[in-house]
Amino acid sequence: MAAVAVATRGWRLLLVLSTAGVAAAGARQPPNILLLLMDDMGWGDLGVYGEPSRETPNLDRMAAEGMLFPNFYSANPLCSPSRAALLTGRLPIRNGFYTTNAHARNAYTPQEVVGGIPDSEFLLPELLREAGYTSKIVGKWHLGHRPQFHPLKHGFDEWFGSPNCHFGPFDNRAKPNIPVYRDWEMVGRFYEEFPINLKTGEANLTQIYLQEALDFIRRQQARQRPFFLYWAIDATHAPVYASRPFLGTSQRGRYGDAVREVDDSVGRILRLLRDLSLAENTFVFFTSDNGAALVSAPEQGGCWSLSSWLPSEWAQTTHTSESTVWPPAEQKGLPWSGSLQAGGSNGPFLCGKQTTFEGGMRVPAIAWWPGHVPAGQVSHQLGSIMDLFSTSLSLAGLKVPHDRTVDGLNLLPAILQGQLVDRPIFYYRGNTLMALTLGLYKAHFWTWTNSWEEFKQGIDFCPGQNVSGVTTHTQEEHTKLPLIFHLGRDPGERYPLSFGSAEYQDVLGRITPAVQQHQEALIPGQPQLNVCNQAVMNWAPPGCEKLGKCLRPPESVPEKCSWPH
Repeated sequence: MAAVAVATRGWRLLLVLSTAGVAAAGARQPPNILLLLMDDMGWGDLGVYGEPSRETPNLDRMAAEGMLFPNFYSANPLCSPSRAALLTGRLPIRNGFYTTNAHARNAYTPQEVVGGIPDSEFLLPELLREAGYTSKIVGKWHLGHRPQFHPLKHGFDEWFGSPNCHFGPFDNRAKPNIPVYRDWEMVGRFYEEFPINLKTGEANLTQIYLQEALDFIRRQQARQRPFFLYWAIDATHAPVYASRPFLGTSQRGRYGDAVREVDDSVGRILRLLRDLSLAENTFVFFTSDNGAALVSAPEQGGCWSLSSWLPSEWAQTTHTSESTVWPPAEQKGLPWSGSLQAGGSNGPFLCGKQTTFEGGMRVPAIAWWPGHVPAGQVSHQLGSIMDLFSTSLSLAGLKVPHDRTVDGLNLLPAILQGQLVDRPIFYYRGNTLMALTLGLYKAHFWTWTNSWEEFKQGIDFCPGQNVSGVTTHTQEEHTKLPLIFHLGRDPGERYPLSFGSAEYQDVLGRITPAVQQHQEALIPGQPQLNVCNQAVMNWAPPGCEKLGKCLRPPESVPEKCSWPH
């Protein structure tokens, strides 16, 4: 620990000296940085990516004025690990956002999880502070809800949002409703002070999050200091919601209503930047934490990414799946009977969230910076959500930490000069390297969607997309002879190359050393998602006493988290 502390102090000193050097050289104030992170929004949800209903005019205009990335990837097919990767620039296997409780299991941070982002990790706002940035997070944090994981203890100056997903409502006895924070203290709970109507889908949260962003931008413009705004809203994560003016306006159902409100909000943010003459000094990047959720409930025709909606008679207290299907709503008299809606679109790609097929990992991405990013361009750079860490530091005139492996690349050469870098994209599921993409080729070392037991219950992560020998319901190992696809000819991953072909042998010869080099140098972080305990849930968050919202926690009983897929 002493060595870590010395290294940390040394790195901070280097940051201060670097920043001082930039100031001494009389450099212009570094640009503002605005990262727009959507939740479970698919590659195929934007008109610019070919969505037929064309209901995203503002995002399409953003792409026309900026740069589109058709080959951009999440660092994980699930929300918490992906967000940890964005803010640290490191794979979840390195920063600890994974589980070793079972092989190749997805894990995240429901409110019973004990772990969270380790103090040893450098988060982006923490580093940007050394360059004079004021940082705010709006929306979902999802990197741990216990006091030591609070975002204001990891570099953010302001926060309005929640530590966990907006699942609920809960009865505040078996499980508490999720709190909403302003800075250090809670100001209410979802389904209480911040209502979400599960039957109609009405909630005003996106409008609240939008106003928080607009107010922050105005305040920072008045202060004339650089800012970092991390706008991590969750309207497109089930239970999907939209405000009243947008409900019923989309051809795509409730999910489309949420997308339309997101699109409108992005348009309003970009217009404000122009109105305040900040556009040419603000780098904006739009993307999603993972692919769209395609969990099919065949008796409803809907798509889900839920677990915490389960009534108590169906739920197991240690059940931590983020995707579950239950008996038909009309048979159980649930409040959302008849209101189930389809989820997002992953375009031509295979499967969705929870899987390491392209639909689970490839995400929409747009860079916008008028006067700097060439308008109407498409970059074929293989990009990763982790690149936003290194790119943001470069924008601020800072270097990435030198005492650890940083997986994110600086995208500025690709964005500003069109320089492409050949690099691998690693696809992890929990503690297991499932696949790798290099150029146009993708190799699968393991294939698995979910278990036969879940599949027979109707839980299908690839509805209507069964590919024999690929979308397997048992964990199939291919480490000796990986399944290799050419994503240019076969973006749907349906036709693996023949093992005996010269093309296969040539690609294998390039992929094998990339994997070996990665695995030989890999130092996994301490896994944070192994232990669950009902006593650590959001019973009595800071500020609860002022609101009369403190709840009594149960007895502390730590146990292994159960991750079914």
